[in-house]
Amino acid sequence: MINFAQAQYLFLILLIPVFFLVQALVLKFRARRIRRFGDEKLVRQLMPSYSKSRTWVRLTLFSIGFFFFAIGLSRPQIGAKLKEHETKGAEIMIVLDVSNSMLAEDYSPNRLERAKLAISRLVDKLRDDRIGLIVFAGNSFVQLPITTDYVSAKMFLNTISTESVPIQGTAIGEAINTALRSFSVQSEKSRAIIVITDGENHEDDPVAAAAQAAEMGVRVFTIGVGSPEGKPVPMDGGLLKDRDGNIVVTKLDENVLQEVAKAGNGVYVRAGNSEFGLNPIIDDIRKMEDEKYSSIVFEEFDEQFMYFMGIALLFFVLEMLVGDRRSKKHLFIR
Repeated sequence: MINFAQAQYLFLILLIPVFFLVQALVLKFRARRIRRFGDEKLVRQLMPSYSKSRTWVRLTLFSIGFFFFAIGLSRPQIGAKLKEHETKGAEIMIVLDVSNSMLAEDYSPNRLERAKLAISRLVDKLRDDRIGLIVFAGNSFVQLPITTDYVSAKMFLNTISTESVPIQGTAIGEAINTALRSFSVQSEKSRAIIVITDGENHEDDPVAAAAQAAEMGVRVFTIGVGSPEGKPVPMDGGLLKDRDGNIVVTKLDENVLQEVAKAGNGVYVRAGNSEFGLNPIIDDIRKMEDEKYSSIVFEEFDEQFMYFMGIALLFFVLEMLVGDRRSKKHLFIR
């Protein structure tokens, strides 16, 4: 297996054809200048030491050296081996509401974007914990399986929108059940579900789902997003209206979320503009007993760049030895 630690330097190889193109243009321009002095053959006789072929040989040697130099810069590595890696931490499933009501502008720019920003900041603070992401509206699905790949977590987070789930609604209970099925088989102790929603549940019984989670040793935390007085929902350049033409106002239902958190042996936090609520919940999760996780990873690559740098240096030296002019001893090309 070959790995390039800094693969971006491989793009330098694309400069090699440019070297030959520039050289061809230089020789063409030089030939025009020579013709200005008179007959080209006569001028060539006045410069017996000049060798056009040597110019191309030098460029070829330099290009070969540059090729190996670029590969050396990219740091090729071989010899990776599998190794078991153990970490300690918690498994955290973030359950995010993506229904249309999350477009309400209680926060700037809206509820959903504010929640995504808070989750992104949370991911930046994680070290050995595992995190997963579930989105839900009328139904739910796993956006990101449980992982320690925080870069992928932020990438998947950025793609989330109200269109991530085609069926509208707010099925909090189903989302909690989906989260329960998404923990790893290694996890038994430190497991937590964080539900981020406005609490307007219309589909199922989230309290019963949270109670079932608590029986399985999983704590369910809830974060209420929105305001009790409510806000209209922007939609298609206007405001969302019901079948009777009335403007829909979405309100935060704290009672449901408090009951869910209580049944799930967790806590409820109302999101604010400055403190969204994730930090105090994470502090609570930190008090739980850490779980040991083991995974198989590739480690200990052997660096190979020095061999390519050595080859590059050899061709650079040969390029300097050739020179542009003919040698009287004819050691190289005439």
